[in-house]
Amino acid sequence: MSKGLKVIQAGIFSLIEDGGRFGMHGIGVTTGGPLDSNAFRWANRLCNNALQTAAIEVTIGGLVLESRVTTTIALTGAAIPLSINHQPQELWQSHQVKPGDRIELGFALSGSRGYLAVAGGFEVEPIFDSAATVPREGLGGVHGDGKSLQAGDLLPCHNSVTSARLCVPEGERPDYSDNRALLRVVLGYQQHVFSKLQKQLFFTSEYSVTESSDRMGFRLKGAAIKPAIGGILSEGICLGAIQVPADGQPIVLLNDRQTIGGYPKLGSVLSLDIGKLAQLLPGGSVRFEEISVEQAHNLLLLDQHRFQHRALEKVGEHD
Repeated sequence: MSKGLKVIQAGIFSLIEDGGRFGMHGIGVTTGGPLDSNAFRWANRLCNNALQTAAIEVTIGGLVLESRVTTTIALTGAAIPLSINHQPQELWQSHQVKPGDRIELGFALSGSRGYLAVAGGFEVEPIFDSAATVPREGLGGVHGDGKSLQAGDLLPCHNSVTSARLCVPEGERPDYSDNRALLRVVLGYQQHVFSKLQKQLFFTSEYSVTESSDRMGFRLKGAAIKPAIGGILSEGICLGAIQVPADGQPIVLLNDRQTIGGYPKLGSVLSLDIGKLAQLLPGGSVRFEEISVEQAHNLLLLDQHRFQHRALEKVGEHD
C-alpha cells in the first residue's frame, strides 16, 4: 500500500501549496503559495519542516483524510475544528497519527484558510521548481495539473516518528474572530496620479470584502478612488499591489495574480498583512494605514527576528 494521506473528502477548496514559484514572471507564470504565510510557516515549524515545505491550504474546511503512515500533523490558521478518529484536537499544535487514523476538518468558525502540514512535507513533483497549485494556470498540485484536491487522491509522505508534542505559544496565534483588518500600505511611484484628496479618502474610508474575491485578488467595495488617468502601459505587478480600475473600487492583488496589468496602482499592502486580508470572509471590513518604505523594512526584520527566536512549547508545560 502506498504511503501517504488519502483524501476521503476534498472539502470546499483544498490546495497543495509550498513557498511559491519564483523567477517565472518573465514567461507569464505567477507565484502561487500560501495566502497566509504566517499560519503556513507555523504549521511547518510544528512538524519540524523547512518553512517552505508543501502543505495543504484548506479554504473554509470539509477536508477528510485517512492516514497510511505513522507521522506528525499540525493544523494552523482559521478556527477549523479538527478531529482524529472523531476525537476533537487542538489547533496550532502537533499530533501523532498512524495508519488507519481518520483526520477530519470541520468548517471554519472564524477566518477562512487553514494550513495542514505533515512531517517531511507532501512529496509532490515540482513544476518550475515548485509544487504550488495555481488552478488558473493549470500548474502544480498532486497531479501537476493545477486542480484542487479530489476524493481518492493520495498525498505522498513518509513515516516520521517524533516523541514531543509541540504547540505555538498563545501570544503568536492570530485572532480572526472580528472579520476586520487594518492593512499597512507603502505608496508606490504611481501615487502622483491620485490627488491628495483621493489619497485622504482612501486612507480614511472603510471597505468591505466582496464575493468576487479569490486567490488572484480581493475586490473591495467602498469609497471610489479616482486617479487622474484611466490606464497605464501594462507592467509587472507585485504581491499586495492595490490597483484601481475604472469603477474606482480597489483590488488588492494576491499570490495567483496576473503577472502584468494596466490599471493605476496606489501602492502595495505590506506583505506581513496579506494573511490578515486573506483570512477575511465576504463582508469583512478593511481599513488602510500609510507607512514608509523604512518602516516596512523594519517591520519585516522585526517579524523575522521574533519568529526565529520564539520557541515552540511542549504540550502541557503551561497547564
